Amino acid sequence: MEGIRPLLVEAYFSSLQGGDFAVEIDLKLIRNTLVVKISGELDLLVSEKLRREIDSKIQSQQVKNLVLNLEKVSFIDSSGLGVIIGRYKRMNAGNGRMYIVGASPAVEKILIFSGINKLVPLYRSEQDIINI
Repeated sequence: MEGIRPLLVEAYFSSLQGGDFAVEIDLKLIRNTLVVKISGELDLLVSEKLRREIDSKIQSQQVKNLVLNLEKVSFIDSSGLGVIIGRYKRMNAGNGRMYIVGASPAVEKILIFSGINKLVPLYRSEQDIINI
């Protein structure tokens, strides 16, 4: 998010173990927007833990916008898609917005085939969202 000096309220980093790989998540709250950067595989073994961490921040920090940065996600399965759909429903219920950025071609293909792109707009970078 270059070019803008956002008010960084909180940054949180966690490492979750799943599959054969560790999944790392980085949560940053900028004003009322939660930016979640995920690295690794978003599969059944980490989806529930990821959901709990995101929901905790949404609830405790009164988040209005959610940005999922999937730039470093190498794989996503149906449980990972479920986390995305559930967070979309939660944000939508609170009149918030949700965006997905940086999905690799393989992950983007899954998001399109599943229809998630019809619910949550896909962008190439966080900068693209700033330019909306």
